[in-house]
Amino acid sequence: MIEIVPMGYAHTKELARLEAECFSSPWSQKALEEELEHENAHFLVALIEGEVAGYVGMLHVLDEGDICNVAVFPRFRRKGVATALIEELFCYGQQKKLSFITLEVRQSNTGAQSFYQTMGFEPIGVRKNFYSDPQEDAVLMNYYFQ
Repeated sequence: MIEIVPMGYAHTKELARLEAECFSSPWSQKALEEELEHENAHFLVALIEGEVAGYVGMLHVLDEGDICNVAVFPRFRRKGVATALIEELFCYGQQKKLSFITLEVRQSNTGAQSFYQTMGFEPIGVRKNFYSDPQEDAVLMNYYFQ
C-alpha cells in the first residue's frame, strides 16, 4: 500500500539519493531542506511499507502550480507511486483553487510525456534548451482544473 505524506527533514537524505539516481542535475539534501521553509512549496513523499519510494515537489503562486520534480526509485516504478503522488497534488490544487498545474519534461522522455497525458496533462509548448547535461528542449505541459 502506498502512503503519501508531507516531506519532512527525515526524508531529505533519501530523497537526495533518489535525485542523484534519477537526474543529471540533482537537488542536494540542503536544497530539499530549504524547500521545507518555503510557504508556497508543497512536497510530498510516497512510502511503501515505511520505505521512501518517490516524491513530488510543487510550488504554487496565486492560482498556479509548478511541479519541480517527480521521481520514483527504479524498484518502485510501475506500481502506481507517481500516479498516487500526482493525484494527491490534484487534491491539493482543488483545495487551493488552482487554475492549472504546469511541468516541464525532457523532449526525449516520451514515456514520462505519455504518463502525464494519461493523468490529464496537455502539451502546450516547448522551452528551448531548458535542460543541460545534456542540453535539451523541454515539453511544457499543463493540467487544467475544471
